[in-house]
Amino acid sequence: MSGGPSESSDGPGERGDGPGERGDGPGERGDCPGERGDGSDSDRVVVAQGTFDVLHPGHLHYLRDAAEMGDRLVVIVARSENVTHKQKPVVSGPQRREMVAGLKPVDEARLGHPEDIFVPIEELDPAVIALGYDQHHDVAGIETALAERGIDCAVRRASAYEPDYDDALLSTGRIVDRILDERS
Repeated sequence: MSGGPSESSDGPGERGDGPGERGDGPGERGDCPGERGDGSDSDRVVVAQGTFDVLHPGHLHYLRDAAEMGDRLVVIVARSENVTHKQKPVVSGPQRREMVAGLKPVDEARLGHPEDIFVPIEELDPAVIALGYDQHHDVAGIETALAERGIDCAVRRASAYEPDYDDALLSTGRIVDRILDERS
């Protein structure tokens, strides 16, 4: 992991400056039905992060697991320019953020910071950073970076998703490949 919790996610906590990028829509501030916390300081905030390009059941499982780790789930969606460990996203950052914000387990979704993936972590002061089961991040490296910045939070991994059906596509890359194979 190069520099923090979210190489694959453009950085946890990027906040966009355009309309709809600051958590001002339904389900983005925890002000919708199904909210787990009331936004008070006593809520245990969990931060999840990722690219979320072409949503699939693995993403939903990750976010459900992350939501169970605390009272309020904030998801940081990577900015396209920060995705360096795999191909650039097909879908724009604001659209990916909007889709993630619409998922039931999510209380707030934001674009990551354009330069420093820890800026949103410092702003949110989470109790937990939840990593996806197969995300490439180095837990020890993240913990060291958090300690260096004086951020006291746990780093936990979500469980693996085991679909109860065959032929599950749990990777954006595999979904794109299947589309190309079947539409070519």
